[in-house]
Amino acid sequence: MSSSLTRRACAAALLLASTLTPAVAAAQPDDPGQGAGRAVQARLLGEKTVPHKLAYQDTTVGGLSGIDRNPCTGEYVFISDDRSYLQPARFYTARLDVDAKGVHAVDFTGTHSFLQPDGSVYPAPTLGDGKAVDPEEIRVDPRDCTYWWAQEGDRPKVAGPPVLQPSIQHASTTGGHLGQLPLPANYEITMEERGPRRNQAIEAITFGSKGKVVTSAIEGPLLQDGPEPDVNNGALVRVTQQNRDGRVLGQFAYPLEKIFAENDPDSPWGPDTGVPSILAFPDQPNRYLVLERTWVAGAGYKVRLFDATTRGATDVRERESLAGRSVTPMSKKLVADFDTLGLSAIDNTEGMTWGPDLPSGERLLILVSDDNFAQEAITQIVALGIR
Repeated sequence: MSSSLTRRACAAALLLASTLTPAVAAAQPDDPGQGAGRAVQARLLGEKTVPHKLAYQDTTVGGLSGIDRNPCTGEYVFISDDRSYLQPARFYTARLDVDAKGVHAVDFTGTHSFLQPDGSVYPAPTLGDGKAVDPEEIRVDPRDCTYWWAQEGDRPKVAGPPVLQPSIQHASTTGGHLGQLPLPANYEITMEERGPRRNQAIEAITFGSKGKVVTSAIEGPLLQDGPEPDVNNGALVRVTQQNRDGRVLGQFAYPLEKIFAENDPDSPWGPDTGVPSILAFPDQPNRYLVLERTWVAGAGYKVRLFDATTRGATDVRERESLAGRSVTPMSKKLVADFDTLGLSAIDNTEGMTWGPDLPSGERLLILVSDDNFAQEAITQIVALGIR
């Protein structure tokens, strides 16, 4: 997510301190898939670190907060969450040399700026102009291999600056603006203390049902849905299924974990947790991999992957608020706690995508961490085998 670089630098310095036992999942399903008796399992295949602030085609590589694989080219596309501070908001393409023995190479092949409807690039944020952008997620359209990308928008800290609404936009393979997906009304940021919290709007989108369904997840609970997670309680975040025209097919409550450790009381930063990525199972339209990423001052990062389903969950699209209401949330089971995978470091993992199937019969899952351009953080490419 886009937040202070100072905060992320502090986070990265502490990331290896996370050794506490994870919280128990807020909801455990009897059947997370469709007939599967257990959640899928994951094993580490390998990892690769991209050089810090790698210079590529007059841009600075970093802030990689989303990834997807392009089936038309075999390449991967990464979105940078640079809000046009360093260079205009942009994405990268790359070839990854990955197999069952690890991640052998990451070779960037191109970069393009996202363009506004008038054909111009997005400018850096300027107080009062309302033209800022906060790119967080990118997906390849399975129908024609164009791109859909999500940006969080901005809820100003104080009254005065304009609200920037979150959006899901459609772009050509060179960044040209092709359109925008209408979003549910409760995704709108309002100044009446409703809608997404600041830096907790849309970070997660995925295609399902062979491109017929676009699923998005709000990173944290809507203001009207109750408080953020703490060490005693989790929270409910909204997951929405829409068709390609924006019609809502269903909206469900996903149970976000409670915070895994107490925050350092001397830190100026509070804990930061949420859903930065969601990924549909290709052959099971109601089943998802859900990534949860938490940072706690003094404890570092905890990253967990869950197998979740909307089957049996309450459709909450008409629920104005979830606070204090009887709701059956999405079921989920733990797939992987990154503390147990044997990684060299656990950082700010925010993006994931399926890769090609492996000869072992496993699905390849590729994840990327967002370094927020901080010296102490890393851009880490992780490959998992999913069975």
